[in-house]
Amino acid sequence: MVDFQAIIDKYYPEGTSSREIYMRHAQQVTNKAIQTATVCKLDLNIDEVRAAAMLHDIGICLTNAPSIGCNGPEPYIKHGIMGAELLRKEGCPEIYARVAERHTGAGITIEDIDTQNLPLPRQDYCPETILERLVCYADKFFSKSGEMKEKSIENIRRSMERHSPASLERWLSLETEFYLK
Repeated sequence: MVDFQAIIDKYYPEGTSSREIYMRHAQQVTNKAIQTATVCKLDLNIDEVRAAAMLHDIGICLTNAPSIGCNGPEPYIKHGIMGAELLRKEGCPEIYARVAERHTGAGITIEDIDTQNLPLPRQDYCPETILERLVCYADKFFSKSGEMKEKSIENIRRSMERHSPASLERWLSLETEFYLK
C-alpha cells in the first residue's frame, strides 16, 4: 500500500494554506468516494480508494493557482497530468497516477483539447477503470475554493454543461453509474 500521507507531506508542508486547502478537499473527496463505493457495493479495495482519492489532486502545487495557495509555473488545467508525473516519479503504482491524470472535469478528450485549445498533450484523459471513474465522480462535488461545501447534482450539471455538451454527457454517465439517491 502506498504511503499517501508521506507524499502529501512532501509537497504540502505543515502550516501552509495550500496544505489546509488540499487536505480538506482531499478528505471530502475521499469520504464521498468511500461512501459511494460502500453503498453501491463496488468491487474495490477501500484502502486503494482512500489512497487514490487522497492523491488525485497532488499536482495542484505545481500550478499557478494563488487563490488556493499554489504558485507553480503551470496552468491549473495541467494539474492532473502534472500530478500523474509526480506520482510516477515517487514510485507510486500506476493506478494512482492514472486517477490523477484522468479525474479533471468529467474527463478530457482529444476533441476537447483541440476545440478548447487546452495546453495539454494531445491524448485522451477520460477515466476508464471503476476507480478512476469513482474518484472523478466524487471530486465534482467539492471545490477547493469558497466555502468548500458539497455541491448539488444540479450545480454540477450546470458546471459541466458550461464546459461543453460532451462534458455534460460524460458527467451524466458518471451520475447514472454512482449517484446515491
